Amino acid sequence: PEVAPEVWSSLAREFLGAAPRLPRPPARTIFRDPGRRYYSPEAAAALPDPDRAALEKIDLAPETYYTTRYGTPLAYVRPIEILGRHGMATFAGKRVLDFGYGTIGHLAMMASLGAEAVGVDVDSYLSALYSEGGDQGPRPNPKGVDGMVRLVDGHWPGTDSVKKAVGGGFDLFISKNVLKRGYIHPDHEVDPSRLVHLEVDDATFLSNVRDSLVAGGLFMIYNLSPAQNPPGKPWLPWADGRCPFTREQLTGAGFEVLVYDEDDTAAAREMGRRLGWDKKGMDLDKDLFGHVTLVRKPPAPPRGAGS
Repeated sequence: PEVAPEVWSSLAREFLGAAPRLPRPPARTIFRDPGRRYYSPEAAAALPDPDRAALEKIDLAPETYYTTRYGTPLAYVRPIEILGRHGMATFAGKRVLDFGYGTIGHLAMMASLGAEAVGVDVDSYLSALYSEGGDQGPRPNPKGVDGMVRLVDGHWPGTDSVKKAVGGGFDLFISKNVLKRGYIHPDHEVDPSRLVHLEVDDATFLSNVRDSLVAGGLFMIYNLSPAQNPPGKPWLPWADGRCPFTREQLTGAGFEVLVYDEDDTAAAREMGRRLGWDKKGMDLDKDLFGHVTLVRKPPAPPRGAGS
């Protein structure tokens, strides 16, 4: 891929090398009700006749399977490059949880490299789109142990059944473009429908992230954001990509802070150029910003330490 010259870690190169092995995406049909909830064909057929009659049919082009409404899975290459530079060497044998996964493409790529890649999201569009048997399950790894893709629908960690379905023992908890300060703790009054509602307080969320990780496991927040609107125009919550949690909250939850709210704009813009975003009308130098936070659950002490 064209982004390859911009990555140096073996982890990011491994990830990019999985892209050509993604299966040809299928075309799909989903349905939407007047309240903008989405349904798979099977779920739509199970509705009462009046509700089914009110549905809008949506035929999705094949490429939508990997891009959904959020763009190419290759945009994960930058946070993965950062992970590689902080000691994560491979996806083989790793368990990865993506909070607000948005699209299956990057999960399938990680799984094809030997990871158990779990995505959790509340968006009914995703559960409607990825509703067929082959969407989840084993992914062959030509170089070793096969991986797995699992998708979980619902609020994590506030819903017990969702928390149980997601499980634990993860080596990496990653969230891209979801855990933004503007979404979680906006500086201005915003329509609640434009926010991300964790359904639990910050301390509870962070303690659950910590508990979901193995000793030494990593928690990454990576956000790409547009420019904020000028004064006099509506404030955009998604334009504030800073970490929604303070450094003190992270350390208080038991994490070691490796990178806190670091400006990653230069690298994000270079990635955007290599992915051709500037050729699609985006002014990268004025309308793309990056932020990264990376923390670690402390490693287990060496066996025999303190004895």
